[in-house]
Amino acid sequence: MSETGEDPFEKIRTEILRIEEDCIHSGKAHFNAGERWTALNSWLGVPSVILSALAGTAFFKDYATVAGGMSAIVAILTSLMTFLKPSERGAAHKSAGDQYLTLRNDARIFREIEIDQAGDASAAIATLATFTKRRNELNQASPQFSNRDFQKAKKGIDAGEATHVVDKDKP
Repeated sequence: MSETGEDPFEKIRTEILRIEEDCIHSGKAHFNAGERWTALNSWLGVPSVILSALAGTAFFKDYATVAGGMSAIVAILTSLMTFLKPSERGAAHKSAGDQYLTLRNDARIFREIEIDQAGDASAAIATLATFTKRRNELNQASPQFSNRDFQKAKKGIDAGEATHVVDKDKP
């Protein structure tokens, strides 16, 4: 117990729960953003490939106007892919989501198992500080997701999508 009569381990557990909650929401929002950017990459890339092949065929069949129109569309789609870089953005969001979930898992294991093995509150506080630093670094380094990605994540989490089966019966 601390001088105020509060259990320092309970305060640490509460803060770890906050980190876990932040990581669940941020991780899921990044996965949503990654899926959106990956889908956009396909929506731009697949038509670009198909139209490119068709334009080549049309050119060799002496349909120059059709080939020219398709080539213009391919140029627009390719320019959008180059400018927006949806593949890179999707990968960056997936990576950020993976890192948030890794931190959440590490924090949960500490809270559920390892904190009871900590000899004193100072050791537990040091571990908490490590988790806090990792979360802050992730927040600063991760790409920004949209509010829509976050709201979709929140809705899924509230529906139980991020809850392990073993934890569904716990209070």
